[in-house]
Amino acid sequence: MLVLSRHRDESIMIGDDVVITIVDIRGDKVRLGIQAPTEIPVHRQEVYEAIQRERSSEGTDDQAKSAKSSA
Repeated sequence: MLVLSRHRDESIMIGDDVVITIVDIRGDKVRLGIQAPTEIPVHRQEVYEAIQRERSSEGTDDQAKSAKSSA
């Protein structure tokens, strides 16, 4: 993991297309602004994990339905 120090209004570039800017710092919370092309999905980690769980369970449901219909 790369660890960087930044102050408010400073940015980090990821590749040529993604800019992460420190918008605000209040106590133990940091607000980030993220500029990325629309084809790059950007989610908080807990949202991303929920999406992955949902996709995984949909795949399991589809397999179960397929197995029942072929029986």
